[in-house]
Amino acid sequence: MVIRKETEAEILRLHHAEKWPPGTIATHLGVHHSVVRRVLAADGAPPVRPQRPTRIDAFLPFVQESLRRYPGLLSSRLYQMCKERGYRGSADHFRHMIARHRPPRPSEAFLRTTALPGEHGQVDWAHFGKLRIGRAEHALLAFVGVLSYSRRIFLRFYLDQRLENFLRGHVAAFAAWNGLPRVLIYDNLKSAVLDRRGDAILFNPKLVAFATHYRFEIRPAAVARGNEKGRVERAIGYVRTSFWPARRFVDLADLNAQADAWCAGEASERPWSDDRAKTVGAAFADEQPRLLPLPANAYSTEEVVMAKVGKTPHVRFAANDYSVPHTLVRRTLEVRATLERVRVLVDGAVVADHARSFDRGLVVEAPSHVEALKKSKGEARKHRALDRLAQAAPSSQQVFVQLAEQGENLGRATQYFLGLLQQYGAMALEQAMREALASGTANYNAVRCNLERARQAAGLRPSTPVDLPDDARVRDLAIPPRDLRGYDALLDAGKEVTDDAAS
Repeated sequence: MVIRKETEAEILRLHHAEKWPPGTIATHLGVHHSVVRRVLAADGAPPVRPQRPTRIDAFLPFVQESLRRYPGLLSSRLYQMCKERGYRGSADHFRHMIARHRPPRPSEAFLRTTALPGEHGQVDWAHFGKLRIGRAEHALLAFVGVLSYSRRIFLRFYLDQRLENFLRGHVAAFAAWNGLPRVLIYDNLKSAVLDRRGDAILFNPKLVAFATHYRFEIRPAAVARGNEKGRVERAIGYVRTSFWPARRFVDLADLNAQADAWCAGEASERPWSDDRAKTVGAAFADEQPRLLPLPANAYSTEEVVMAKVGKTPHVRFAANDYSVPHTLVRRTLEVRATLERVRVLVDGAVVADHARSFDRGLVVEAPSHVEALKKSKGEARKHRALDRLAQAAPSSQQVFVQLAEQGENLGRATQYFLGLLQQYGAMALEQAMREALASGTANYNAVRCNLERARQAAGLRPSTPVDLPDDARVRDLAIPPRDLRGYDALLDAGKEVTDDAAS
């Protein structure tokens, strides 16, 4: 509650001059008693304690002595200690009372740190909410790096804070600065520090290998030492207040393009804190020649995982499926991914290369993989049909040889003979094919005519390859079969005439 200066002055006058208690002053002025106590506390007046005795009064000497010896002792533990000594009050009331008697922590002063040009840099992550891509929702993280001397900022957004993105942020920052500082200071991030026990620090081995490649020193900030990483924390605060508010972007690439323009523009044109007459950009121009040069080859920041191919020719990576050649099913393959591409390798050779998707549940397929799979399925069905025919009618293999010599479509012939097999049976089809081979007329019509003649000789009705209507007049209609051998004789006579003319 905000009160007027006149009311505040009246509170102080009534308390100091008239010796009124806070409750009386609050009732007289029509304000809450907490407002009166706040004004008196801000003026330096000692807090007014309740006059009536409380259960904790008898334990106050023990409490104050314990807090003097152990300033960091928690109220919960102190409550148990008093409870063992006979205290019968509630834990919440005890905690409330202890807050009044706990001595304030002494304020710690920090030395102002100075940095030589090109000597130090600071790095940290910052959260900026969520970003939805299709059906996937990702955490939006900002990699922020700052050069300690010039305060030049580098800003790059990623969809998580995995180590690969942490290293990618470094590589991009070094490229933007065209160099790197000799020392990089980190907070106690898991990307940098795996474990810490006082001065014993276990660094992330991948970060150590990265630092070895670029020849810089990893230096973790001391615990609870804000002055050691204050530049990057202030840079993150500057990003939140200057770059981020009301920012609109189409996608992550657009956001990062805007971040690059902001770092080179507005962030570099702000006054340099060590000399307000200069800009950060001018200070960076002085610092850049002092940075370490970049190595000849950039460090690989690909994500590398092993993925097993199941029954379908796809590998799962980051919640999406990417196609591979169908010949690689049931194998474990190496997947290497950048922010733009996903490659699948077998023994070091690339067998699939796809554009990376940050959606969830997508199936990303190469047309060549799909076509090869369809072709293999078609060939497989064809071979299964041929095997079935060969088992049911062994003479079919010789029939197919003659059909191939005549230039016939073997796929169509296979389906045709499978229909005859289902309609007439294996024994009848085998006999009909033998007769066609013996007569030298191994074709569709010859085999079917042989089958119909065999049915006629057995006194059976002709086969009906189509369903007849449910009408007795049609179903009981008797059509006497005709002897088709005369047509074969005519065909043979036509061939002899053609041969004589040709000779």
